[in-house]
Amino acid sequence: MPNRLQHETSPYLRQHADNPVDWYPWGEEAFAAAKAQDKPILLSIGYAACHWCHVMAHESFEDAKTAAFMNEHFINIKVDREERPDVDDIYMQATLIFNRGNGGWPMTVFLTAAGHPFHAGTYYPPEPRYGMPSFQQVMEAVVETFRKKRSEVERTGRALAEELGRAMSAGLGGEPELLGPAILDAAAQEMLRRTDPVHGGLTRGKPKFPNPITLEYLLRYHAATGHEQARDVALFTLRKMAAGGLYDQLGGGFHRYSVDEKWLVPHFEKMLYDNALLSRVYLHGWQISGDPLLREIAEDTLDYVLREMTAPDGGFYSTQDADSEGEEGRFFVWTADELRAALDGVVSQVDALLTYWGVTDEGNFEGRNILHTADMLERVAVRHGLSVEQMRDDLVAARAVLFALRKKRAAPARDEKIIAAWNGMMLAAFAEAARVLGADDYLEAALTNARFLLREMVGPGGRLWRAHKDGTSKINGYLEDYAHVIDGLLELYQATFDKHWFVEAQRLADIALRHFRAEDGGFYDTSDDHETLIVRPRSAQDDATPSGSAMFAYELLRLTGYTAETRYEDAALSVYRALGSALAEYPLAFGEMLIGLDMALRRPVEIAIIGDPADERTVALLGVVRARYRPLAVLALSPSNAESNAVPALLRTRTLRDGAPVAYVCENFVCAAPVTTAEALTEVLDGLPEDGAAAGEEA
Repeated sequence: MPNRLQHETSPYLRQHADNPVDWYPWGEEAFAAAKAQDKPILLSIGYAACHWCHVMAHESFEDAKTAAFMNEHFINIKVDREERPDVDDIYMQATLIFNRGNGGWPMTVFLTAAGHPFHAGTYYPPEPRYGMPSFQQVMEAVVETFRKKRSEVERTGRALAEELGRAMSAGLGGEPELLGPAILDAAAQEMLRRTDPVHGGLTRGKPKFPNPITLEYLLRYHAATGHEQARDVALFTLRKMAAGGLYDQLGGGFHRYSVDEKWLVPHFEKMLYDNALLSRVYLHGWQISGDPLLREIAEDTLDYVLREMTAPDGGFYSTQDADSEGEEGRFFVWTADELRAALDGVVSQVDALLTYWGVTDEGNFEGRNILHTADMLERVAVRHGLSVEQMRDDLVAARAVLFALRKKRAAPARDEKIIAAWNGMMLAAFAEAARVLGADDYLEAALTNARFLLREMVGPGGRLWRAHKDGTSKINGYLEDYAHVIDGLLELYQATFDKHWFVEAQRLADIALRHFRAEDGGFYDTSDDHETLIVRPRSAQDDATPSGSAMFAYELLRLTGYTAETRYEDAALSVYRALGSALAEYPLAFGEMLIGLDMALRRPVEIAIIGDPADERTVALLGVVRARYRPLAVLALSPSNAESNAVPALLRTRTLRDGAPVAYVCENFVCAAPVTTAEALTEVLDGLPEDGAAAGEEA
């Protein structure tokens, strides 16, 4: 019989609905059962695209004998980490403590009925191997300890819960520390010191994660200071990642990370958030460098999301699995013979394509080949006696044929739940790409998604829900949900200048200020009316995605530029002051905080344009702002003279000049003389101090 998970909407939880394990979802029922039956809790946390989660499920949770032991001795709770980042964060911190800094998924945590962790690990095999005990051995030891040393177990759990509370507040709420531009310089230097000069990336060795947040900071740092190494490291890394197997050479989009140092062999799952963040940093890389490859990667990544990760109602799905047909990566890899058979008669020289993609008979992944750019196209063309043009034509033809052939394979499973935060990231990516590239299909995707979010994922009191699936939205939104949806709405406002999107962004920001603010400055990850947990999570550090606190502080600074309301700026600055020098000492952990601090110190560049968007003169003014990478810009437009109550406030009292479109460039709502031509606007923007706070101004 299916267990309780049959009633859940999460695809990950429903994957376990037919397990012989008597799973509970996270909730009061499970904890009440643990107390009533006097049993410890076995908490298993994972996500649908997780390869090792599937492995442990097949080996242990589908095994009748293992399940019988679990059911007899534990209350078993299964959690989707993507639905419940608060639960995941708390118990991951416990797992890291128990395992000397090692953690991951599936996460296996043993709790008292009060929710206090007293032992934790990750994947456990069914038999002792990899230097690990078997899952059965671990469970037997836990049961024995719980039975014979109950008071010690409970004392350990309470002490660890207290330690988690202190750890999650570390660096927060202390004495305010003045932050100057030197912090930004020190952080950039520390990032550059850690980079891999051979393979790219902001760490050396393996595994390799894309780190789009940190790459974004380096591009912003270059834009502010002209620092060439920061630019070169970021662009080098972007090109290296795009050449590797981390990037899907046929279908576009990025896998989660590379298990080697060369970006060749990925962990094959694809995450919506990675592709949202990476598409934007590739777009910015193209704006800075003009390299058409970077634009192509940005567009192909967005096109992948449109094609494979977009729901009919406009929401964006969460993840795609690493596995298909029972094998990791099976959907994406090829034998040399498969490629020769598919391309024979399609391209002028099959061997040239195999050389370009690094294909061998032996393969580079379990006897098959992960396609990657193994050599420069121009060099391969010369070596095989082809013109560069012919080689490019062959590459286009080969990709089309192989992509069509691959579509006939069993595709990886897709987690079709919709997460508010991740949709906000993707909304921002499509909206920005629409205005930078003039792409109508991207704008339509952004508009449809924004309407979906505000229709389906806003509940009572105008509050955000976290997750949506099959017509049901649930779970109080987290700070990151508010922050990223606000970001997406502000990007959409700048693409359309429809004030509705700005009004909604500001409304959500005001809700978040009311419900997430901490007493000593900064913000909690959960709202003040959220379920009570053993710790109220509060993380300032980035993970694979920006921390909620960092992202929200950045959005508050943008709202300051639009509204001149100091309450937004004050709330943002409280976050940066509490962290102090940690921003420079651990820059890879605080990339989004550094991006926000950059805006706090250098100040938003407020640009108000008054003019009909259909007027060629207005279009020319907008083109100046959009043509270059201008990360500090906040842009507003009104088609005619703006009234005293115009929204946003940046537009108020701005007027046409002798009936002609005009641009106002301001800092702190103090404006330079208005200009009416693209040439004059370029001169004003290019003449702004690049490092606005470099003269010693501090936050």
